[in-house]
Amino acid sequence: MPQPHPPFKPCPCGSGRSYAACCQPFHTGERDAPTPELLMRSRYAAYALADSDYVRRTWHPDTVPSDLDLNDGVKYTGLKIHRAEESEVDFTASMKGPGGQAHRMRERSRFVQWDGRWVYLDAAE
Repeated sequence: MPQPHPPFKPCPCGSGRSYAACCQPFHTGERDAPTPELLMRSRYAAYALADSDYVRRTWHPDTVPSDLDLNDGVKYTGLKIHRAEESEVDFTASMKGPGGQAHRMRERSRFVQWDGRWVYLDAAE
């Protein structure tokens, strides 16, 4: 179950906007993310809020994992977008593991249009 996040607080994606003005409308299904970068940001926020339903909904059905546990004790602490061009977004996600150890994950994500909306396909090699 997703963790509650007050709509007036800053969005977990790091945009500097309130959650209500940023990723919340995507998470609630009010609207779809119009670009790969905004989808990347909303997916990061969903990971931070343990919203596995949203993460699954925005993952291409051919590549979505069968097991997805977002209640694993990881705390997401920051997102930096390095480059967003066409259907790829290069980013670094910062997090802390259950024991408090800091981690960074850099990925170049690929997105595609599927059923009229952007979805995450996979990590580019």
